[in-house]
Amino acid sequence: MASTETGTTDTASGTAVTGAAGARPDGAADLAGLEAGLDALDTTVTDRRPWLRRLGAKAAPPVVAIVLVLGLWQLAYHFELKDHYLLPSPVDVARSLQDKWLEGTLLDYVWTSVSRGALGFLASVVIGTPLGLIVARVKPVRAAIGPILSGLQSLPSVAWVPAAIIWFGLSDATIYAVVLLGAVPSIANGLVSGVDQISPLYLRAGRTIGARGLTGVRHVLLPAALPGYLAGLKQGWAFSWRSLMAAELIVNAADLGTGLGQLLEQGRELQDMSWVLSAILLILIVGIGIELLIFAPIERRVLRSRGLLVKS
Repeated sequence: MASTETGTTDTASGTAVTGAAGARPDGAADLAGLEAGLDALDTTVTDRRPWLRRLGAKAAPPVVAIVLVLGLWQLAYHFELKDHYLLPSPVDVARSLQDKWLEGTLLDYVWTSVSRGALGFLASVVIGTPLGLIVARVKPVRAAIGPILSGLQSLPSVAWVPAAIIWFGLSDATIYAVVLLGAVPSIANGLVSGVDQISPLYLRAGRTIGARGLTGVRHVLLPAALPGYLAGLKQGWAFSWRSLMAAELIVNAADLGTGLGQLLEQGRELQDMSWVLSAILLILIVGIGIELLIFAPIERRVLRSRGLLVKS
């Protein structure tokens, strides 16, 4: 007579392995595998290397790039691709920076430009954020001034300097006007782009729970548009810094103080290439420093909070 027992016996140990009551259906096994895969995706990958090795791995590529650039620069100086007074060596430029440092004026030049850039950028954020929200959410306004914002974003900032001088004269107002006209369109367009990428489901969910008006903007719209908004802020800072240098190059008066752009113009007037290259190097260092110290950590934090960046 056929046996009704479905269990099997392990021939090596003589014990029952799995009976009918303990058998797992194929669907349950697939579900368990899927859950294990999702758990693996959620698992944070921790880099257990010593911090010194991690720091070396991050610092090595830029250090190698800097050494390569300096080496090529020194070779160009050695083989006199340009006369030495037109192309000084890296040592000459470093000596020029050292002289400014010993004079006690170097930090003043940097602070003057950084403070102007920071104040102009903050004013641009205050103006560009509501402007971007209005353009993104009000269709008639978007149709009217959306193309104008895009056009202003592509307009070189230096083009505003003559008009600003006529409007405000040789004053700080001229410099800040140029910064605002350069940065506001970028910030507004970045926010518009971020809002356009929001899933309609989020907006409907916000309206369902009563998040409307300014409450919806604060708790739904801006958080959902944050990646695009952050990209606009980064671009806005870049435009602020570029606009500021363009304005400082042209707007030069004794009572305005000396920023990095004005320092660059003084080097040109004196035909001192070491001075000129020193100013260019300082402008580059400040721009890179702001990106690495402020915007890069904020961007990593935002992406990590949304599961778009694995912790390391």
